[in-house]
Amino acid sequence: MIENLPPCPKCSCEYTYEMNALVVCPECGHEWVPAEGGAQDAAGSGERVVKDAVGNVLSDGDSVTVVKALKVKGSPSGIKAGTKVRNIRLIDGVDGHDIDCRIEGFGAMQLKSSVVKKA
Repeated sequence: MIENLPPCPKCSCEYTYEMNALVVCPECGHEWVPAEGGAQDAAGSGERVVKDAVGNVLSDGDSVTVVKALKVKGSPSGIKAGTKVRNIRLIDGVDGHDIDCRIEGFGAMQLKSSVVKKA
């Protein structure tokens, strides 16, 4: 049990509590492992690490392959599994969409890193 629990890294709430191996914030509901949070802070909160569906680290300019068929609003056909996407950009997106790219036949899109694999 940790004596002095760290404040929440998202909302800075000081009323955090332990739940099993996690530290939880009662205000925003953010959960994190205290060892990882401390290591991130010690690194000077540098670049965030984005991993693909199988755990490979992604970076700007990589080529990826879609591993799961995706539905696209406003399109009669979606993106098929196996579609190759070149020259991705990592962004701080909304709802977990952390890849900005251009897919041939669909145009500019944002994808989640959990549905792609590094090519």
